[in-house]
Amino acid sequence: MLIGGACSPEGDAIGEFVRLSEAAGRAGIIGFTTASGDPRAAADAWLADLARAGAGRVDIPIVGSRRAAQDRDLAARVSEASGIFLGGGDQIKLVATLGGTAVAAAMREAFIRGAVVCGTSAGAAALSETTLAHGEIDEEGNEIEMYIGPGFGLLGYGALIDTHFAQRRRLHRLFVAIADYPQLMGLGIDEDTALVVRGHVGEVVGRGGVTFVDGRTVRYDNADRVSTGAQLTLSHLRVGIVGTGHSFNLRERELEVLVQVEPAPGDTTLVASKDAASHD
Repeated sequence: MLIGGACSPEGDAIGEFVRLSEAAGRAGIIGFTTASGDPRAAADAWLADLARAGAGRVDIPIVGSRRAAQDRDLAARVSEASGIFLGGGDQIKLVATLGGTAVAAAMREAFIRGAVVCGTSAGAAALSETTLAHGEIDEEGNEIEMYIGPGFGLLGYGALIDTHFAQRRRLHRLFVAIADYPQLMGLGIDEDTALVVRGHVGEVVGRGGVTFVDGRTVRYDNADRVSTGAQLTLSHLRVGIVGTGHSFNLRERELEVLVQVEPAPGDTTLVASKDAASHD
């Protein structure tokens, strides 16, 4: 599950994660707030919110270093969880701390086994093969250089995840990213909204929508010749919006109702989820 951030504990996005992971019963959720600037406070907040959403057993260990993420006992707990939750903050920090560790390997193994992996905000951005960060104006009016780097790789199909999408007006940022990497597909997820991915099809659940940006049809761009995003020029960029209750085919980069492709056998499930604003 990929959540765009700022999700309400009473909302459909986080509620779908709890339901799919069967966390209202005996099954357990393990979560990580490693991306947060204050992981312990974020853990306390998420424990309360997940409980309000109906989760029974939730464990959020504090993992602030790669050494801690190599702990075998912790990795075993991740392997046995029915739901794995990644909170918001800084996706670069999250991938740098957990990537390539025993915890990350256990998360992949659990995902392949059928566990539901849910990321919100930075946690969602880190689940794809390629991670997007920065590329915006800071409080002093300076443009922070865009970061494109490795993610955990649980979501393929050349997807690049952006979050808090409509609320933070990030469409232009996604245009810039896709102009630089036209083979990728940008997915901008609104707040309190989840893209629930089963195999190659994702269903939109929650309060907002998911915007997709496909650069393969671009006929003109000057991305290699401009110094700032404000100077970008593009033509024939393919953009669409997927609303609540609709499904999107990640493989074909089109609404499922238009593709009508049967799911491939043996597909697994990925769930992305959003953070509450106070956790970002």
